[in-house]
Amino acid sequence: MNHLALIAKTQSLIAAGDIVGAESALVELADIEGDSALMVVLEQLPPKDILAIIREYDNSKESVINLMVTPAQFARAVVIEKQYKDLTRTHLRGMLNSIIFREDADPVEFMTAIGDLEGGSEALADYFEEKWSRVEAFARTGTFDTVEDDGEMLSETALYASAYAKPRLEQDEVADQDWMELAWILRYQCPDLFIEMLLVLRAKARAFEAGGGEDGEAEEDDGKVETGDTDRGKATPAARESDEESAI
Repeated sequence: MNHLALIAKTQSLIAAGDIVGAESALVELADIEGDSALMVVLEQLPPKDILAIIREYDNSKESVINLMVTPAQFARAVVIEKQYKDLTRTHLRGMLNSIIFREDADPVEFMTAIGDLEGGSEALADYFEEKWSRVEAFARTGTFDTVEDDGEMLSETALYASAYAKPRLEQDEVADQDWMELAWILRYQCPDLFIEMLLVLRAKARAFEAGGGEDGEAEEDDGKVETGDTDRGKATPAARESDEESAI
């Protein structure tokens, strides 16, 4: 199979909004020529095209693309996910959970790759956005229980001072392959990234409370599209001219 032709076909399908067709073309390549051939093609696809496919994770079936994407490829896709106007963060959480907790994955390797990129801590803050108070409780007490929460937050200095504190919870107690387990991994295995993410999360919370809208900015036409228009078979931002690759 001509890999360059397949790459062009895949990009054309994504640009047309046919995410299912693009994924099927890549799966066919893996079926015919093996996973190594798929890896070669994935390495040549721009992050925005990989993102268009992996963000549409369907937990009713196993995706060979999600199984094969590398930490570096995934990280580059995650940091540009914000270009989709997904205010619920549903797609972001779905693709993070499906890939970093896949059977053969090392979550720390994926988190490190994300943290090494500009915008990585912001993407992780978006992931935890709806769980802010419980993540704060976890940073302060080592548990996710907010019953005793009096609104106090650890200072940045105190956060770094407690970065290597002994866990009060073992990982298997929060092994839900979701936000709790990811928070545990970040705090105890990637403490610097956890603190960086939490500081960004606090800034987002302050901006929201100040009434400035998401991230403290007035809403405007920013080139994003509604999530409902990016589901399988619908239009995606990949069809737009963009410069997100040069920004990475």
